[in-house]
Amino acid sequence: MSITLTSTAFHDGELIPKKFTCDGENISPALKWLSFPSQTKTFALIADDPDAPMGTWVHWVIFNIPDSVSELPENILPDKIVAGGIKQGKNDFSDIGYGGPCPPSGTHRYFFKIYALDAALNLDAACTKKDLLDAMEGHILAQGQLMGRYHH
Repeated sequence: MSITLTSTAFHDGELIPKKFTCDGENISPALKWLSFPSQTKTFALIADDPDAPMGTWVHWVIFNIPDSVSELPENILPDKIVAGGIKQGKNDFSDIGYGGPCPPSGTHRYFFKIYALDAALNLDAACTKKDLLDAMEGHILAQGQLMGRYHH
């Protein structure tokens, strides 16, 4: 099963508005997801840039989103724990929460990937993408993605 992930800020494959990047307000875009398995207990989301010169650059790690939540509002604050016990991990800027697109040159692709999980994860906030991927292993019921592009 594939989850449909959308944003009111941009459509799949389109340019991400400046507001959501290091050239603007650097706030997270609103995201909404549809069509996920009934056995879902929590969701996790990872946003990263596979076009970064040093390898994939992580922009956002957020998890333990309850199954009753099917959207994230714009501008999730950079706190380890946000509304409803949702936890945020560390991005590759060494910050908690969202760090917007900020490519050194050229146009980069940014993948927002949503995962439906059959469990809540016993992970500390401020974990890394690798920690999250390791903890999700064997618990992923479905996933989906939204890709946006950005250049300075």
